[in-house]
Amino acid sequence: MSNPLVAIIMGSKSDVSVMEAAGKLLDRFEIAWEMKVLSAHRTPDAAADYVMGLEARGIKVLIAGAGWAAHLAGVSAAKTPLPVIGVPIGSSPLNGMDALLATVQMPPGVPVATMAIGKGGAHNAAVFAVRILSLLDSELAKRYRSFIEDMAGEVMANSDL
Repeated sequence: MSNPLVAIIMGSKSDVSVMEAAGKLLDRFEIAWEMKVLSAHRTPDAAADYVMGLEARGIKVLIAGAGWAAHLAGVSAAKTPLPVIGVPIGSSPLNGMDALLATVQMPPGVPVATMAIGKGGAHNAAVFAVRILSLLDSELAKRYRSFIEDMAGEVMANSDL
């Protein structure tokens, strides 16, 4: 694929099993993406450097997944003007509720679009990235509309059980 338009980052290698759902959906739409493990707490300088360089490299949307204290999306939003989509990961004893609150409770002026906890959230983060990218790409917008129609068709095909 060409240069990536979406960057996917996560706080730990163990988060890959959740965040790969975002990559799979982006692949379906033929959107180039890249994935990295960077921690807001364990590698803060590397994470900040990476995020601050995304815009210059042509990345348009950042998806950030993290569990526990889950500051990766918020720190990233503070370091880039790009849209940041947060995915809370249920890796803590609180099953992701701590990550959800850490991701969604951003101060005014530093927004993070926050999805559901886990794989469904990662999938929806990619869908939301597609929606954002569709604003300036009419061909992608057509494919996205077809995706929506396909989902509706699947539901209707199973409506009479």
